[in-house]
Amino acid sequence: MSGALGELLAAALASLAHPVESTNGERQGGGQLRVLADRVAAALKAKGVRPAEPVLLRMGNRPADIGALLGLWQAGAVAAPLAVAAAPATYERLKSRTGARFLVDGDRMDIVAPAPAPPPERPLLRDAALIMFTSGSTGAPKGAVIGHRRLADKLVVLDRLLGFDRGDVVLLPLQLTFIFGLWASLLALKNGLRLVLVPKFSHEALARGLEESTILGGVPSMFRTLLGEAPPAAPKLRKILTGGEVLAPHLADVMRRWSPAAIHDLYGLTETGTCDFHCGPAEQPQGFGSIGRATENVDFRIADSGELQIRSPYCMLGYLDDPALTEASFANGFFKTGDLAKLDENGRVALIGRAKDIISRGGIKIAPLEIDNLLAEHPDVAAALCAGVADARLGEVIHAVIVPRNGATLDPAALRAWLLERAERYMVPEVFYVCDVLPSGSTGKADRRAVARLAEGRVSRPSPDKPSRA
Repeated sequence: MSGALGELLAAALASLAHPVESTNGERQGGGQLRVLADRVAAALKAKGVRPAEPVLLRMGNRPADIGALLGLWQAGAVAAPLAVAAAPATYERLKSRTGARFLVDGDRMDIVAPAPAPPPERPLLRDAALIMFTSGSTGAPKGAVIGHRRLADKLVVLDRLLGFDRGDVVLLPLQLTFIFGLWASLLALKNGLRLVLVPKFSHEALARGLEESTILGGVPSMFRTLLGEAPPAAPKLRKILTGGEVLAPHLADVMRRWSPAAIHDLYGLTETGTCDFHCGPAEQPQGFGSIGRATENVDFRIADSGELQIRSPYCMLGYLDDPALTEASFANGFFKTGDLAKLDENGRVALIGRAKDIISRGGIKIAPLEIDNLLAEHPDVAAALCAGVADARLGEVIHAVIVPRNGATLDPAALRAWLLERAERYMVPEVFYVCDVLPSGSTGKADRRAVARLAEGRVSRPSPDKPSRA
């Protein structure tokens, strides 16, 4: 009844030699987590949870979250992860979208409806383990339904690809509500490794965790922050897992100077089963800037429109309660990623931007990722993120958030002149925002849409600096 992932996790905890830890000092052994799981499962069953019924699960990178997740699966429920810091509106939206009657938070189980009625039976959820709500550019987030067997099979592939060792210590600032953080945790436990979760990303927490860690997982935005000022020592680090957004060549070079650890750059979507492409040590450094090659059992094509499309046996089961959207998201079995891509001269796949992010300036189509990478080559720029902003004359103009290197002062006029020597005039941003960090979303990934919202005054600025027109 617990499904393939439940069986995998239960077996992993039964033989786990190390407690699951957090950088906050929390520790729970495998036996403790199994007892917690039994309590959660018993409480849900006592309240009449139905097979394949969605249950909200608060997760905050606490060891207890692992036990609670297992408890849901042992009760036959489907977990809908919800961050502990999620806004009340997010909680209400997920409760409404899933029809959830119950919420689990560690060893607590709450009824979340005054007169709970079971949600309708959904055939899509019969082998489901998770409902992962992914952010969308328009409308409400989409509920990607992840199957037990498909994700368990993908973990087998990732095990072969990444080659963890029994003595490894895995440090994860990635949130468990993010598919990257979840599969990396499950893979670590499957291999009997010491797993250290980071409840809240900070330089101090990472520095503390890196004293013993041999494997570190994170998105590029985290590495930009971690390595921007007084990079911490990582004496035992041997592997870096990164993904979730494009790893720019300049950042990859910074990471290689910081540590000789092997970098595994992974690309994939929640919907496609994650990690569809891999740019590993054998492809580096020449492969940096690409997402590498397709992983085991994954097929792909680049459509006439330039869109990358993926076919995989590990894809989601579908979108929750939206068969029309599910059908529209595939073309002849290939998932339409929305990412624009091309093949480089060595057959590696390189992303050139998101179809929805393409800027149309005076009728000229511009990929903002190309400008990001170009700006990051400037000796005083640590990171950059560009987006199109509506303009009455040109349709759209380019705004850029730029983060200076430590101690550097960026002059927009000088930066504009530098760009004009290296790019066409139409690729030079009209407005620069000099900020301490790039705007990011809930998973820590850089958020390009937030750049446009800065111009509209709808979000707080990452730093008090005023925008400058070049």
